[in-house]
Amino acid sequence: MTIKNKAYIVGAYEHPTRFAPDKSVAQLHAESALGALQDAGLELKDVDGYFCAGDVPGGSPISMAEYLNLNLSWLDGTEIGGCSYIAHVEHAAQAIAAGKCRVALITLAGKPKSTGVATGTAPRILGPERPETPWDLPYKPTITGIYGMITQRHMHEYGTTAEQLAAIKVAASHHAQYNENALLKKVVTVEDVINSPIIAPPLHRLDCCVITDGGGALIVTTPEIAKSLKRPLIKVMGASHTIKTSHGAYIAPTETGAIKTGPEAFAEAGVTPDDIKYASIYDNFTIMVLMQLEDLGFCKKGQAGHFVTEGNLISGTGKLPWNTDGGGLCNNHPSNRGGITKVIEAVRQLREEAHPAVQVKNCDIALAAGPGLVVGEGHAHATLILGRE
Repeated sequence: MTIKNKAYIVGAYEHPTRFAPDKSVAQLHAESALGALQDAGLELKDVDGYFCAGDVPGGSPISMAEYLNLNLSWLDGTEIGGCSYIAHVEHAAQAIAAGKCRVALITLAGKPKSTGVATGTAPRILGPERPETPWDLPYKPTITGIYGMITQRHMHEYGTTAEQLAAIKVAASHHAQYNENALLKKVVTVEDVINSPIIAPPLHRLDCCVITDGGGALIVTTPEIAKSLKRPLIKVMGASHTIKTSHGAYIAPTETGAIKTGPEAFAEAGVTPDDIKYASIYDNFTIMVLMQLEDLGFCKKGQAGHFVTEGNLISGTGKLPWNTDGGGLCNNHPSNRGGITKVIEAVRQLREEAHPAVQVKNCDIALAAGPGLVVGEGHAHATLILGRE
């Protein structure tokens, strides 16, 4: 069953805080939910579908449903890491198309910054029940270390350079300077990036995303309800998500799940990469942007380095304006999960609500895509195509 044009995003809200030691995670979820509902012109009593992931307090959507006093006919707690919320838009559209709910709420929230969670540089916590634990635990793998090795392989195979990766951070900072809520607003140069400390060779500190508290929420609804509200009509055109396992460590280290989700989402939407006016692409590390640009079909394999150094990611001058809020590299990475902010900025662009300095002209088709969990150790990926009606 296709979901093309069967559901609309009518509410989108990014929590303005980046440091919230005085708030609970449940409070951040609730404030984000209320912000998205206000944006849509709806109320909590209108919500009959709720979607959230592993960041939810208590580990189950039921806790937040109780906290928000929701009256639900549909509940979804799919947990596939940072891309969960991109996949939730697909799931919400499917539930709406099947008549299971009419107004779906998706929330994310977390407090890694105020609680001192150094996700990328601390050894991964592996529970004793996980089947990979006996093999991975002795080596104390870190997320940044894994992505450092992936970067080395991409450099070896395709001649990718540190300067090319740095161009991605430069583009992100160029956009972040216009975002009053961005954690890092300073515009940086390629030299700034490659002169920042090495975290996991060849990745520098400025190749890595920020750590922030905060949250966000989305409202997805039926075409009938969407058209009754005084909001721009942003339709779900196509979507896909997948799980890309490590195949017992026989992996293709320079490929992401986007190699599957991109073509599937484009096919359902009936568009091609050339039709995309704006792209939100998950940027936990600069190398992930490079690989996804290739796997989504915006560049041939090994050519994304040249593409980004030509300034093609910068709004107003480039061929593919990207992460115009500053992305995870400069703006926000709430709960160490960047999927929902990718959808939020895509909605802003389609509504023509982005900052005037970065707003894409005639933006009618946008993409949001990203991975979840850890590339190279089995990961998820989701791609979403949205359009302005």
